[in-house]
Amino acid sequence: MAQQASTSSGTTRSPAPAPGQAWAAGGTMFAGVLLLVDGILGILNGIAGIAADDVYRRIGSYVFEWDLTAWGWIHLIIGAIAAVTGVGILRNAGWARAVGVALAGLIIIMNFIWLPYLPLWGLIGIAIGVFVIWALCADRHASSPRVE
Repeated sequence: MAQQASTSSGTTRSPAPAPGQAWAAGGTMFAGVLLLVDGILGILNGIAGIAADDVYRRIGSYVFEWDLTAWGWIHLIIGAIAAVTGVGILRNAGWARAVGVALAGLIIIMNFIWLPYLPLWGLIGIAIGVFVIWALCADRHASSPRVE
């Protein structure tokens, strides 16, 4: 149960969040923006993969070899879902937090498999996914019900 503090005017307000909590709340907003941007970039990667198989070249040999047109469709679909989820997080939709965590996990796996085509961007995508998962799981203040 949340405690409330009285002010001199007789109104009540919730106490300030713990120091780390405010940082996590800002991280949640940033996670929403990152999912939105990563989704848009995923859509663009998907379009490039679908349009022509010769846009991306594999660097070296790699265990996971996929058809680039299929990868294009996967990036396009996951990118669209990520963009919608990012907007949901920014609007503080209840469903968006859980979908965002699951989607960020999927994006981490997808970027790992995408490493032979865009190694630097794949590593950046993995780092973004890890941050999104942390931010959405660490901010308990936004997900807990407020008692007034």
